[in-house]
Amino acid sequence: MQTLTVISGKGGTGKTSLLASFVALAGRSVIADCDVDAADLHLVLNPETQSEEAFFSSRIAVVDSHLCIGCGQCRDLCRFEAVEIVEKTGDRSAVIHGRDCEGCGVCERFCAAGAIHMEPRRTGLVLQSDTRFGPLVHAQLDAGGENSGKLVTEVRRRAKQLAKEKQLELVLVDGSPGVGCPVMASLTASDLALIVSESSISALHDMERVIQLLRQLRIPAMVCVNRHDQNHEVAQRILSLVRESDLELAGMVRLDPNVTQAQRQGVSVVEFCSTGAALDIAQVWERVLEKLISLKTNTRKS
Repeated sequence: MQTLTVISGKGGTGKTSLLASFVALAGRSVIADCDVDAADLHLVLNPETQSEEAFFSSRIAVVDSHLCIGCGQCRDLCRFEAVEIVEKTGDRSAVIHGRDCEGCGVCERFCAAGAIHMEPRRTGLVLQSDTRFGPLVHAQLDAGGENSGKLVTEVRRRAKQLAKEKQLELVLVDGSPGVGCPVMASLTASDLALIVSESSISALHDMERVIQLLRQLRIPAMVCVNRHDQNHEVAQRILSLVRESDLELAGMVRLDPNVTQAQRQGVSVVEFCSTGAALDIAQVWERVLEKLISLKTNTRKS
C-alpha cells in the first residue's frame, strides 16, 4: 500500500481540483479528505454517506447545579472567563459557557463542593462514503471545533484501515493547507508528497515553508505548478526554487476555464474533457505514478 498526499501551503492553489482528477485517473483507490476545516472534495466526488460517527477530542467542564453552592471560586480561577454565577429563585449557581471553556480542568480541581466534572467534547464528525471511484473517508469539523490535527489523524487512520480491508494499493490524500499541525497530520506516513503551487508571490513564499517541513519529515516530494501562465516571472522563480531544492517537477498546468465548468457539473476536469488543463493533469499524474512505482521498487530492494 502506498500513500500520496497532495499539499499546497497556500490555500486556493487548486490542490483539491488536481486530487479529484488524480482520483479519476487512478482507478479504484481509497480517498481521504484531510482538509477538515474546509472540506470540499465531496463537491466533485458526490459521495453517498455510508456511516458517520461523532468525534471527541477535548474536554468541557459541566456543573451539577444540585451540588453547586455558587461560591464563585471557579469563576475567579477561570482565566478564560468561561464561568458566570447566576441567581435563580434565590439560589446561586455557576454556569459554564461551552464556547469559552478550554477544558483545562482548573474549576474541577478546586471546586470545594465537587459540583464540576469534565466531559468529552464533540468537535466534529468522521464520515465514510462511497464514490464512483472508491471509498472516501472525510470529516466535518464543528463550528468552533478545535484540535483539527487530531481529526485529520483519525481520517488518515481510517483510510489506511479501509485500504487494508478492501485490499486497495493506493491511498490518495487531500492534505490541509498551511504548515501547521493539520498539515503534519496529513503527511504522516506518506510515501510521496505533491506540492501544488501557483504563479503568485504568496504561493511561492508558502511553497518555501512547505519544502522546509517536508525536509524535516524526510518525505520525498514533487512539485506541480498550477495556472503557471498567470504570471510568467513568478512561475520561473518557482521553477528555480524547485531546482535549488533538488526536487522533481511533476509538471505545469495551464489556466483553463474548463476546470470551473467541470466543477459546476460536479465532476473533475479530466472527466469533463481531454484537452487543455485536463491533458496537463494527466501528464502530471503519469509522472507522479512513475515516482510512486520507483519508490516502491527501491523500498523492496532495500
